Amino acid sequence: QVQLVESGGGLVQPGGSLTLSCAASGFTLNYYVIAWFRQAPGKEREGVSCSSNSDSTTYYLNSVKGRFTISRDNAKNTFYLEMKSLKPEDTAIYYCAVDRWVVPGNLDADEYDYWGQGTQVTVSS
Repeated sequence: QVQLVESGGGLVQPGGSLTLSCAASGFTLNYYVIAWFRQAPGKEREGVSCSSNSDSTTYYLNSVKGRFTISRDNAKNTFYLEMKSLKPEDTAIYYCAVDRWVVPGNLDADEYDYWGQGTQVTVSS
């Protein structure tokens, strides 16, 4: 049974940092494209970052480039989203997602089959 369990969300001040984790079970992570999405109140879910399953090439939403870093630890079957210099507009529920066959670089939520439950990130003073 494929399962993704997220952790690491919380409340942080503007300019602060958080690292989200997504622990995978029921499958071998290194065969899958990994991704992070977010959804702010009243807005559509948007793709934040993804990483290829073949060469770990990474892709980012323009507004997070240089501040967020996606990574994976295949030995732990876990992947991460390190977030720095957080801004109030980064406030959202963050979701991890994986798919075996999505084209690397594709941040269309409809293309991902497996999702975590979501974790709240709030950036506020």
